[in-house]
Amino acid sequence: MDIKNLVSDAGVKIAYQTVWGIDNAIRPRELDDLIKSVENEVRNKYKIDELKDNKIIRIYRDFYWKIIGIDPTKQRPAQEALLRRVLRGEPLPRINPAVDIGNIASIKWLLPVGLYDIDKIGSNSLELRWSRGELFRPIGGKPVQVSGQIILAAGDTVLHVYPYRDSELTKVDENTKNILIIVAGLKEIYDDMLIECSRFISESYEKLLGGKAGDIKIG
Repeated sequence: MDIKNLVSDAGVKIAYQTVWGIDNAIRPRELDDLIKSVENEVRNKYKIDELKDNKIIRIYRDFYWKIIGIDPTKQRPAQEALLRRVLRGEPLPRINPAVDIGNIASIKWLLPVGLYDIDKIGSNSLELRWSRGELFRPIGGKPVQVSGQIILAAGDTVLHVYPYRDSELTKVDENTKNILIIVAGLKEIYDDMLIECSRFISESYEKLLGGKAGDIKIG
């Protein structure tokens, strides 16, 4: 899988990795223990009323305001929204094993994580670029045209609006076997953090869901 970053001048970068041959149809017992462990970890580490001043959360909030023109108090960065849920005492949502692992990595590293079913993408070449009014079909929402946003796209097919919304077309479900992991970074975020987050996900897949992970790339 090759991803061209055409918006690096906007301070955007990603870590990406493929994992092949997972079994996402059966939920391992160890997964719930892992989820509860990370939930307890972040509850002991963070306070909800201090999140807005957290250095990493602040970096993504500033990106929302200054680069993509979104009010982060109304449309929160995805990882912040998940973390706030957990800090309010609620459990993380249970979607399917692969997605749940991505969510715990997201709140553990405070980074947005995108997961894509490779077999639904239909291309080995993707671009991270500015949108040009393409139609986007968000998970759980109505189709919309996206303009002036950074997107991950295969041709004119939008997989993701960076860094907060994924497409219904390539979502990971119980039948997914092959996954593209993308950790959405910014210039102020160290590459090592992105790599560690991706590695946590891929190694958890290998341990709990089977499969074989490829190399992690920074783009």
